[in-house]
Amino acid sequence: MPTPEHSNGAPCWIDLMTSDTEKAKSFYGELFGWTFEAGDQEKYGGYITASKDGKSVAGVMQKMEAQAAMPDMWSTYLQTGDAEASAAAVTANGGQVYMEPMHVPEQGHMAIFGDPSGASIGVWQPLEHKGYQLAAEPGSPVWHELHTKDYDKAVKFYQDAFGWDTAVLSDTPEFRYTTLGAGDAAKAGILDASGFLPEGVPSNWIVYFGVENADAAIAKAVELGGSVVRPPEDTPYGRNATLTDPTGAIFMISQELPRGGDENP
Repeated sequence: MPTPEHSNGAPCWIDLMTSDTEKAKSFYGELFGWTFEAGDQEKYGGYITASKDGKSVAGVMQKMEAQAAMPDMWSTYLQTGDAEASAAAVTANGGQVYMEPMHVPEQGHMAIFGDPSGASIGVWQPLEHKGYQLAAEPGSPVWHELHTKDYDKAVKFYQDAFGWDTAVLSDTPEFRYTTLGAGDAAKAGILDASGFLPEGVPSNWIVYFGVENADAAIAKAVELGGSVVRPPEDTPYGRNATLTDPTGAIFMISQELPRGGDENP
């Protein structure tokens, strides 16, 4: 699989904020076949890069003491050519700046925002670090999806703040879904989750990881201390399930199923 080409506005990186980096490394290493390398403590705060077959796929970072009350979670980052300009566009379109743009020595610039529906989303302006080097393969991110409680506001925000060229996949009362790009070129999705996200659970971005066999991956995840939030289900976009890792971070897995054409989850 060639290294994915990241375009501005599209997902380009993911990382896990965890209360236990050793437990996370053990879990994801066993589940996805990842290896790990910690960055310089002084320069990068010990940020850990996860790789699959020698290609970077994700980051892992220890939760700070001030973040202790926050749940462990996966975050998606959209590529930007200018993090400062993205921050201005976010605030101009009803979002919030949770973490101001900051320089990561030699690697790039990052910032964390809140969209108007309450979901957290990051941006990454690349220098040496270009984003994940493997995608759409087992053990790597295969899809990114916003579960939002305010669908219309969220769609407009990503169009206006990040220049998304969107396509409507479905607009029925039961299933409202918009994608960044269309068909095989789609890179992310926005799902109207107002009907199923519990009260107190905010809108949130979900990362899907590819697996060879969803049922085997679920059994392995449970054996390693994870849990099943939603059992596997065959969909037109793969056999998908929702899991948590041992410290509660939510993610999804997707097994490609035989079908007439390739789709995105």
